Amino acid sequence: MSNDNRRQRIHNLDATLRVGKNGVEPVADELSKQLDDRDFVKVKFLRSALGGTTTDDEAGRLADLAGTTLVETRGHTAVFE
Repeated sequence: MSNDNRRQRIHNLDATLRVGKNGVEPVADELSKQLDDRDFVKVKFLRSALGGTTTDDEAGRLADLAGTTLVETRGHTAVFE
């Protein structure tokens, strides 16, 4: 898949997971399950999930917990593959 094609697919994704005040632990299993059926999953981090950290930090933690790869973060949104 070309870089432009990949970027376009990621751009067109809707966020299918939301990380809230309970943090990344409750959604790690769901992220893994969704990646079994899809190439990419977009996750929205609510401000209450960050608690003084950054989206990059929390997305990295989520990737570690779910055993996935973090593709990119932009604002309060992250994409995993």
